[in-house]
Amino acid sequence: MRCVRSLTVAWIGVTSVFAGPALGEPLPDDGEADATNHRDATFLYFTGADLWRKGGTSYGGALWSPGGLNADGFTLKMLLAGGDYLYRSWTTDIRGIGLAASVLPGYRIKRGDLEVKIYAGLDVQHHWTLPDDPGNRLRGTHLGARVNLDAWWEPLPARMMVATTLTASTIGGSYGARAATGWRLLDRFWAGPEIETSGDRNYQQYRVGAHLTSLQFAGYEWAFGGGYVQDNSRRSGLYGRFSVLIRR
Repeated sequence: MRCVRSLTVAWIGVTSVFAGPALGEPLPDDGEADATNHRDATFLYFTGADLWRKGGTSYGGALWSPGGLNADGFTLKMLLAGGDYLYRSWTTDIRGIGLAASVLPGYRIKRGDLEVKIYAGLDVQHHWTLPDDPGNRLRGTHLGARVNLDAWWEPLPARMMVATTLTASTIGGSYGARAATGWRLLDRFWAGPEIETSGDRNYQQYRVGAHLTSLQFAGYEWAFGGGYVQDNSRRSGLYGRFSVLIRR
């Protein structure tokens, strides 16, 4: 059985943990000066990693909103990820190594307690396989288009949140979706359940777990996620994810 996967899972990791801290209102713990800096910030820088027993990804990037991170209008998301993954081609175990980058112009819309960001732009991926697998259509360099939607809603303002992330690329027909809800705890972070699915023309992965989002510590915002993962090759296990971001 052939199982070929792209970096869709990595991209879901990037967008999902990034969406919560980026969309949630900051609750600074370092005084009025930091609160002012948060309100005036136009750049958000982030990095993180996503791991499970059959692969892992590290990523980083930035968000630029010239009118301010909390203002409606133009937003540019830039993402870079790299990692490895395992799959089986007939009877041979193959390790894939991939790099991916996206530059995604977009627009932020906020209406009351709902915020939506929509992006579309260039997606670039390069994949190697060890040993070489000529049947892997992702091998080599590919240019494509990516779309991405992030939404954050607080049905109970400052008490309960609902977040969704959708992403898709023309490279390999890859896609991903995540939904999470959570409650504000100790007035310092959001925590609750999350579900995810991602895949491409040949591979699908499903996750169910929990997240902790927008934990402010040492001048940074942290997010964590973890739980159970299974794919269409009947492989299962645990996954873990973290990210850290800072606004400037």
